[in-house]
Amino acid sequence: MNAGTGIVNGLFPSLRQRTRWLAGLVGAVLLFGWVNLSVGAENLSPYQVWQALQAAGPSYANDLVEARLSRTLLAIATGAALAVAGTLLQNLTRNPLAEPGLLGINAGAAASLVTAGLVLGSLPAGAFWLALPGALCVAVLAGVQSAYRQHDPAHLLLLGAALNAVLFAYVQAITLTHPALFANYRFWIVGSINGHTLDEAQRLFGWIAVGLGLSFILPRFLHVLQMGDGVTKALGLSAGCLRLAVLSGSALLAAISTATVGPIAFVGLAVPLLAKKIAGHYVYWQLAIALVMGPLMMILADLLARLLLSPSEIMTGILTALLGAPFLLVALRINQRAV
Repeated sequence: MNAGTGIVNGLFPSLRQRTRWLAGLVGAVLLFGWVNLSVGAENLSPYQVWQALQAAGPSYANDLVEARLSRTLLAIATGAALAVAGTLLQNLTRNPLAEPGLLGINAGAAASLVTAGLVLGSLPAGAFWLALPGALCVAVLAGVQSAYRQHDPAHLLLLGAALNAVLFAYVQAITLTHPALFANYRFWIVGSINGHTLDEAQRLFGWIAVGLGLSFILPRFLHVLQMGDGVTKALGLSAGCLRLAVLSGSALLAAISTATVGPIAFVGLAVPLLAKKIAGHYVYWQLAIALVMGPLMMILADLLARLLLSPSEIMTGILTALLGAPFLLVALRINQRAV
């Protein structure tokens, strides 16, 4: 009886437990977000940060806070986008290893950007729309494959591996034969939230907020799909179209984030695993937890990127990989104990 109760509680944590976790994570994002505005090569007091946010402080403090604010907004937006995209994909494929990069969505975005840079003569900064065609094409192809194979996760992941190999080979062939394009691409491919203006960060934040809002409609489709294709068909719905909608929503979020800051590792993989452990099988709560935990991981990565080798800086993508590995190990450890 006690063992059965423990299993049920693990699958379906109480509302109080989920609410406490969510409130704690929101508080951590606010705390470390403020720390990220205050700490750096030159530290600022909380009062100086408050004055700078109102444009009432000294010019040097205003400039520092504006630069750090753009990074913080980008960290929040990209962390939320990648974590939510990974959560949707893991629920769709029922595979804890599914994430935008594994299914080829990031490779599609990279190929689209490099092709645009080849045509335009340079890799545009902040033109995230140029990444959407490649990422969405990969999502459509994966959706068609999923429908044709009656949603066999193994075939879907194999397709993603094949697309990753082909698209990144194409990207390498283009960048290595065009040195000017490679000079921009080599910084983008590592992943960094540095070098963006506050206006760019605010625009990206707005577009990702719209994408996240639309993504919270998708769990309804996931709940229907989890009943099986027979039930989906009986309800007059197309399982293939529903899967394609979920894949497209994930691709949209991943493409916008990847185009702006480059491929960021582990956020779309490790955060959904921890979110599922906290929220159980409630997909809406998984998305809510991931929506906050992803930004927290990105803010911590940005903070460490600026502090570890100050006044020099480490690329954010390197720090997310270093932080993501312990996140993933913790999630695997928790799952082993649960079993």
